[in-house]
Amino acid sequence: MLILLQDLRENIDVMAFVSSKCIRRIDILTQVKTLFAVNMYLIRRQPHAQQENGPSEREAKVCELRAALGPLSGRSLQYCTDSCLRRYLEARNWNVDKAKKMLEETIKWRATFKPEEIRWHEVAHEGVTGKISRANFHDRSGRTVLIMRPGMQTTKCTEDNVRYMVYLLENGILNLADGQEQMSWLIDFTGWSLSTNIPIKTTRDCINVLQNHYPQRLAIAFLYNPPRIFEAFWKHLDMCIAEPVITPSLQAVRYFLDPITFKKVKFAYPKKKESSELMQSYFDIENLPSEFGGKASLEYDHEEFSRWMVEDDERTAKFWGSDEKSRHVADDHLAQMAPAPLAITAS
Repeated sequence: MLILLQDLRENIDVMAFVSSKCIRRIDILTQVKTLFAVNMYLIRRQPHAQQENGPSEREAKVCELRAALGPLSGRSLQYCTDSCLRRYLEARNWNVDKAKKMLEETIKWRATFKPEEIRWHEVAHEGVTGKISRANFHDRSGRTVLIMRPGMQTTKCTEDNVRYMVYLLENGILNLADGQEQMSWLIDFTGWSLSTNIPIKTTRDCINVLQNHYPQRLAIAFLYNPPRIFEAFWKHLDMCIAEPVITPSLQAVRYFLDPITFKKVKFAYPKKKESSELMQSYFDIENLPSEFGGKASLEYDHEEFSRWMVEDDERTAKFWGSDEKSRHVADDHLAQMAPAPLAITAS
């Protein structure tokens, strides 16, 4: 969603082209609807074979995919659980060949990017404002909750932003309840403006990682208190046009335009009964922070969150069989953050 207004500003020439082809005079909302419709047009042309597969057929395809992958070892074997294979098959409409290609690309990516080896002290500087953090509660289904605050975006380095997001995704997965594969996102748009825009390259790279290497990890995403025009765009995405126009920045939006993901995005607003009831169907109001209409008090404390993440780093190291040298680095990092001890002198 954050890319919508960025895309609008960067594609004036494309919008003018679409306008000359379709409508002579269209307002800003219609222009953006037209751009969104491009992606919906292409997506609707894709087959949805997953509807044709029953439980037994799907399990057979899991076995088929595992056989197609061939022998695995080390962390690749540890990563490719049956649940993992199902997620990749779902992401590719249960097409084994396409799922195999996608999963192999992820295995290569993980071997080079090494997401399981990222430690808090390497990315802590990106979390100072609390722009993305893991909540200290789960939703009603036991899913990890990630809280995102686009209005708190202050850094510009694409690589650091991507590594920070990947770190919290891995951390969120580590903290999933037994039997859970997905997470819930609470995205608070309070304080967001064009001045806090995430750089377009950062947005593209983050979405590329999300859609290619973390398929089917999102259960529900609440956009809380967003600009009203966002929801207006969303409601008109079923519009079709005869001559689709594709722009590079629009390709990044496809993650949110996937038909399955599309249904997972919900809009919620303060002091609206419908929003409150919807939020409470997914979250216990006693756990939900007050800024999202709940009763809990949750103020981001970077030092406290850092200690929490360092503890999880130890669990991550044990899970993946990593060495423990990062623990000493993390201890040094926390020591630097802690206030200097008071000097006590004898009287």
